[in-house]
Amino acid sequence: MKINQKTKTLLLKIVIHLAALLPIINLYNNAFTDQLGADPVKAVIHYTGIGAFNLLLITLLVSPLAKWLKQGFLMNTRRLLGLYAFTYALLHLVNFIVFDLQFDFSLLFSEIIKRPYITIGMVAFVLLTLLAITSLSSLKRKLGKRWQKIHNLNYLILLLVGVHFYWSVKSELSEPILYFAMSFILLALRKQKIQTWFSFK
Repeated sequence: MKINQKTKTLLLKIVIHLAALLPIINLYNNAFTDQLGADPVKAVIHYTGIGAFNLLLITLLVSPLAKWLKQGFLMNTRRLLGLYAFTYALLHLVNFIVFDLQFDFSLLFSEIIKRPYITIGMVAFVLLTLLAITSLSSLKRKLGKRWQKIHNLNYLILLLVGVHFYWSVKSELSEPILYFAMSFILLALRKQKIQTWFSFK
């Protein structure tokens, strides 16, 4: 029996929901039952940050993968993946504020100013928030052609997150370097589109 594209999209979205939500549920369960080792706060913050980065990469992978596999229905998952990238980024920030800073917002603003990796991370989060808000169908219609220009900020966000990750690591740089490599490969696949974006055509 041949499955139509609508059904394929629905099934894939269910898989995405499960793949995004179950790890988070497991993470916090392990945190509250003291199963994350000697530094659970660091583990939670790192996990949600890497999760956001992974989801950004997957979101940008969808378009070339859909073209290569000739499976157009894959494009229907980009919005959901992008929203989960934002969700993980939001959890990353909330975990930092709640568990690391203990709700000390004056310290948060001080850290944003004094620590470049936090500064650039906050810039990336603000831009990602903008993309999450403008992903609403009603706003997409109102923005028209400007919507695509705004959502091309994904490319800049990816680089900012890569720098944030690299600067936040004090040792063992192999992981952030690997993520940088994957980011540049995905951006290289969009070389022509990025050049058009920057030329404001």
